[in-house]
Amino acid sequence: MGSEGPVPVTVHVTGFSKFHGVPDNPTETIVSNLKGFLKRRGLPLPGGISVGSCTILDAAGDGSLPMLYEIMKSSISNSEPFADSLSNEQVVWLHFGVSGGSTEFAIERQAVNEATFRCPDEHGWQPQQLPIVPEDGGTSHTRQTSCAVDVILKQLKKKGFDVVISDDADRFVCNYIYYHSLRFAEQKGHKSLFVHVPLFSRIDEDTQMEFAASLLEALSLNH
Repeated sequence: MGSEGPVPVTVHVTGFSKFHGVPDNPTETIVSNLKGFLKRRGLPLPGGISVGSCTILDAAGDGSLPMLYEIMKSSISNSEPFADSLSNEQVVWLHFGVSGGSTEFAIERQAVNEATFRCPDEHGWQPQQLPIVPEDGGTSHTRQTSCAVDVILKQLKKKGFDVVISDDADRFVCNYIYYHSLRFAEQKGHKSLFVHVPLFSRIDEDTQMEFAASLLEALSLNH
């Protein structure tokens, strides 16, 4: 049997609002402006890829989960709970977080089942050495993305972006959300990817918006 064309891919995107030490989170700007930027850019995304929801989460662990799971579950057909895995559509969860001290973009390969917050999150929660999902086992358990991070890295570097692959998403809110997303994605046949970006003072907003668009294009090579 031959293919009738590229598999349609819907990418749902999240960023975070302000948190301790970062009153202006660049991911809030990137995610809020992404659809408008792509429209102004005027170039269609390749390979049947499209942007679905764009959501700003509170920079909180447990406190942000209700919204995260609400948007993740909304991507599944109400009539067929496993419609995504039975159809040709691919769903990708793309999460952006900020790394305040970084001067480069970082594609996170994995998340660790440990919550050790260096400071309270925006809802005042500060867990220490707690498993994120106790039924997954201990705090050393990891979940890895099924996205082809090496291919994505190559494509982004080809476009001139300073980007690396990271195996440590920290143990703060970013890792917490990524772990839950990877677990959900595995259960539903989706894909999940987390990317850390620098502050706009390190890499300007226009460059970061172009990076986000180029990342979406690179994701089209993953299906």
